[in-house]
Amino acid sequence: MTTPEEEAGPGGREPGGRGTRRRRRRGGCLTGCLLVPLALIVLVAGGLVVLAPRLGLDETALPWGPACSVRTEDGSIGLTTEQARTATTAVALQARGEEGPDTSGIDPAALERLAEGPPDDAGPSLTCRVSPASGLQREKLTETGLTPRAQRVLDEMGEVFGEQSLGGYEPGGVDAGHGADSAHYDGRAIDVFYRPVGEENRREGWLLAHWLVAHAEELDVANVIFDDKIWNARGSARGWWDYMSPDPDNEILRHLDHVHVDVQRGG
Repeated sequence: MTTPEEEAGPGGREPGGRGTRRRRRRGGCLTGCLLVPLALIVLVAGGLVVLAPRLGLDETALPWGPACSVRTEDGSIGLTTEQARTATTAVALQARGEEGPDTSGIDPAALERLAEGPPDDAGPSLTCRVSPASGLQREKLTETGLTPRAQRVLDEMGEVFGEQSLGGYEPGGVDAGHGADSAHYDGRAIDVFYRPVGEENRREGWLLAHWLVAHAEELDVANVIFDDKIWNARGSARGWWDYMSPDPDNEILRHLDHVHVDVQRGG
């Protein structure tokens, strides 16, 4: 595309002395030319706000939306990351009969949904949009069979959830029993079991899954998989989506009986 000056020839003038008028026209366009794309941005943003719920997306899908949200029957409730961490910790401790942190600044409806889950069927209620840390170093196995990052997740879970039924790692590491290129072989993954598969255990599993997502950024969590659903840190704006198991008839491969969590590889 040529500019008015290029069309006008040397000196910015067209034959007949019209070059000055061309330059004025170009200068006068500045305000209008800026308003048009700005209006388009506003229209697109407004459209996303309207369409996001209809597409099954949470408010976290919008860059300017809250970092976390809890989906209830009456709509999504936005939370800050700190509120999400406090809320998921509180409901987890209360489920064990212990006193949780102060939640006075958090919408009671969000706390109720996190504690009780969806009324019709167990499933995800909370999601968070995170920014995975860059520049992480790749870590080696420790004597526990976990990397230091994975060990930190294990320790933090124990502080909140107490004794858990664990698997997916062992001293010296594991080299079988999981899919190719599994994070378990690197010592980056932990499985927390909720057996047998049933409504009560599914709801307990979701308490942990939500807690892991809320704490994903500070614990360098990469993936959380449970109950036919997966949450991925790098794709966290999408929230939870369906996990495609290689064997739809296998409860273990579908992660129906355990919450899988793995941490960032680094390097």
